[in-house]
Amino acid sequence: MAFKRAKAREPLDEAKLMEYAVRMLASQMRTERELRRLMQRRAVAGDDGSRAMDAVVARLKELNYLSDARFAADYTRLRKEGEKFGRRRVQQDLAAKGVAAETVGAAVGTVYEGVDETALAREYIARKRMKQPAGENRKKDAARVMGRLLRAGFSAGTVFKVLREWGVEVEEADVVGDAE
Repeated sequence: MAFKRAKAREPLDEAKLMEYAVRMLASQMRTERELRRLMQRRAVAGDDGSRAMDAVVARLKELNYLSDARFAADYTRLRKEGEKFGRRRVQQDLAAKGVAAETVGAAVGTVYEGVDETALAREYIARKRMKQPAGENRKKDAARVMGRLLRAGFSAGTVFKVLREWGVEVEEADVVGDAE
């Protein structure tokens, strides 16, 4: 069976690019960098396309449809409340999405202010249904839990505290050796 070739899309002018950008923002919250990346694929090539994207971004900011600060605040709150991620993970994710470092710091600082990281780690463990290490593979299971908690953005001190609450003997050399 032969597949039909997809019809090449026509490059969009500024008005059509604005419609496209609004549709993209309506479907999912995005950073300015993510939106520019999406528009880049559809815009006219060259300087005309760049000027059109700049105009669309400026208009979206003027209409308050696009705000990296609001994105960072909402993203941080949702990751903390829904996913139960630690502070570091959220910072890394926002940086990867192209949010400025000072915006990330402000959003994460506000949302995680006064949060008991150990309690949040326990909530993450419950959410992921992680079991307490026991039996023959206790050390291996403890290392697995430790890795998952570190990847979820919790500090090594918090991870040690949670594992010690479970009666698992951990040494800081265990983490330092894995990190290098």
